[in-house]
Amino acid sequence: MNTIATRLVEALGQDRVLTSADDVAPWLSDWRGLYRGQAQAVVRPRTVDEVSRCLALCNETGTPVVPRGGNTGLCGGAAPDGEGRSIVLSLDRMNAIRSLDTVGNTLVAEAGCILGNLRRAAQDAGRLLPLSLGAEDSCQIGGNLATNAGGVNVVRFGMARELVLGIEAVLPSGEVFHGLRTLRKDNTGYDLKQMFIGAEGTLGVITAASLRLFARADTRSVVLAGVESSVQALALYELLFQRCGPRLQAFEFFTGECLGLVLETTEGVQDPFERRYPAYVLVEFADTTDEAGLEALLESVMEAALEQALCLDAVVSASLAQLNGLWRLREEIPEAQRVNGAHLKHDISLPIEKLPEFMTTMETRLQSLCPGVRLFVFGHFGDGNLHYNLSRPLGAAEDWASTQGHDLTDAVLEQVMQFGGSISAEHGIGQLKRHAFLQYKAPLDLQLMRAVKAVFDPAGIMNPGKLL
Repeated sequence: MNTIATRLVEALGQDRVLTSADDVAPWLSDWRGLYRGQAQAVVRPRTVDEVSRCLALCNETGTPVVPRGGNTGLCGGAAPDGEGRSIVLSLDRMNAIRSLDTVGNTLVAEAGCILGNLRRAAQDAGRLLPLSLGAEDSCQIGGNLATNAGGVNVVRFGMARELVLGIEAVLPSGEVFHGLRTLRKDNTGYDLKQMFIGAEGTLGVITAASLRLFARADTRSVVLAGVESSVQALALYELLFQRCGPRLQAFEFFTGECLGLVLETTEGVQDPFERRYPAYVLVEFADTTDEAGLEALLESVMEAALEQALCLDAVVSASLAQLNGLWRLREEIPEAQRVNGAHLKHDISLPIEKLPEFMTTMETRLQSLCPGVRLFVFGHFGDGNLHYNLSRPLGAAEDWASTQGHDLTDAVLEQVMQFGGSISAEHGIGQLKRHAFLQYKAPLDLQLMRAVKAVFDPAGIMNPGKLL
């Protein structure tokens, strides 16, 4: 056993530190299997004090630390490098809900809590934790905050950082940042908790967070509408936003190609329409009002949408089972792509009003670069986030993504920047996008980020090779 592993065992106990090759192996790769590294040990603390002692010891010895949540990230942000010097720090055993207040409407949870469990705890207490994403039954809230997760409800509630009232975090030195407040107002200088949100574990380790809760909106309805194009989808969004206001909880977009892939590869789903449309929008409405009130609003607004030719056809969920069935058509797209084979995945965001122009011009450009390339585009249209994914032309070699992917990705990201967008909407940077991040981020932004990194982590031990 090497020195750092021995010292970690001495400091924390044998049951907190995994050192054998067989025990460490499951913690070395990312969810997609794109990255696999090496590590000296895996540390699984149960308390903030144990996290503090671990980081202080690693800082003293210059040992790199790779924080790891539920390992649901798509950019390799929680996988160690191949040098074998790192330790992997998992907070999966720190999974307690410390408090849930239905007067102040706050939930204080440790970083290892599964997001889906937190959502259910809030629901049982008559409240809503609105952060919701496909991996919510395996991702951990610490990782959600470290990557500033998005999900399907951003159009109404914002990104993860907008739900956070306070943070508890451990710095690389072992010092504990005690920012776990539940105040709605605290106007006393820099908002330091925000430094840890979206930092991908490069400044310290989030150990707990206080989160905002909302009233349960048990009256829900979903509309799936067929549309001719992204232009029509955007016009429909404008009408629904104007007429429905905060009841508009999600506005998702996916192409007919995406639906076709889901229907081909997924059991238990069916097309609710008699014909296939070029694209679809899935809209969820939610309110605390009575069901009749929401139904009347939907009937009125969808009648107006059809009269104004803002969609080609629409179905409205008539039961919870049908609501969940319509959502499956959208939620199964990533898994259908995985079954279909290697795709070039791009998690991008654009000014909402520019989405149609980007999609039209980008497709033309890609077809000129690679005739026959297949586009599978879906995402959170209401907040400008597209999962802009490409698949090999029919008949192309299996290694198409590795041989031609670089040039196509460069073209996508270059055009995103030309349209005033971002190369990462909700997945983060990790290892996958680090080169593009350093290429496209403004020099002053990088300078300030590096200065912040030097203050928080002067020894450079936190999640090396990620982000900066």
